[in-house]
Amino acid sequence: MHMNVSTPNDHCVSEKAVVFVLDDDISVRESLDSLVRSVGWLPKTFETAAAFLYHPKALVPSCLILDFNLPDLNGLDLLTLISVERAEMPIIFITGHADIPLAVKAMRAGALEFLTKPFSGEVLVRAIELALQRSKDVLRFAAKIQAMRDCCESLSRREREVMALVVGGLMNKQIAFQLGISEITVKAHRGQVMRKMKAKSLPELVKMAAILGKGHHTTSPQSALP
Repeated sequence: MHMNVSTPNDHCVSEKAVVFVLDDDISVRESLDSLVRSVGWLPKTFETAAAFLYHPKALVPSCLILDFNLPDLNGLDLLTLISVERAEMPIIFITGHADIPLAVKAMRAGALEFLTKPFSGEVLVRAIELALQRSKDVLRFAAKIQAMRDCCESLSRREREVMALVVGGLMNKQIAFQLGISEITVKAHRGQVMRKMKAKSLPELVKMAAILGKGHHTTSPQSALP
């Protein structure tokens, strides 16, 4: 495996980024550990799936370099499990056998990249860069979801009622009639909703409500608010 990288520091996405390596071959683990450190990321290597799964999630951008041939669990099965439980951690699949059907299955299961050994350090570094950037985007989106959730929880019961009717398309007069309060009171609650939710416009508030209404499980950064 060729691991020479010309300008390591140019590739660094984050000094705190973590690159997990799961491979039962100690020579591969040592080579990847050295490469990851040379670029400025933090490597964490594991020999078995059990050891990796026991390790807590990273709270910073991270990715996993995953070998297919593991001693305790099929790499593809582990990939499927991780892509669901650790969506913030992209997976780079590596194998010693060129297998197109396997590559297709891995990509469909959620792998970001599929590399066949031996591969160059440059190719792997580029794959890691992409993975860490994607992880960063997902974590940023998750933070926005949490911030929206916190804002929503700060609303009073009446403010939540007003918000639901506002995003449902009702006018102030209609909301006042439905809730049995004055239109002036509706306007006051509506202003509080916009302030507490930190929404700059009605369309933005509607988008927030739609995202929160999905159950807060979405992790797609493409849906993130600007």
